[in-house]
Amino acid sequence: MNSFLFILLLIAMGAVAYVLVRGVIAMANGKDVTGEIQQGYMQKRVLFQAIAIVIVILILAVAGGGRG
Repeated sequence: MNSFLFILLLIAMGAVAYVLVRGVIAMANGKDVTGEIQQGYMQKRVLFQAIAIVIVILILAVAGGGRG
């Protein structure tokens, strides 16, 4: 279970990094005058970060559940 959650965490962290880089590239491009594209990337990044935090909490809960 821990290895499955760890793999999910790595995927979530990769998704955060990917969306962050895409947002920076879109911002550096300068073609998005209204900022809608950057806003969309920011919302996706926050979503993926929330997912990663939930996975970390699950990992800690599973790891702490074995102690007694």
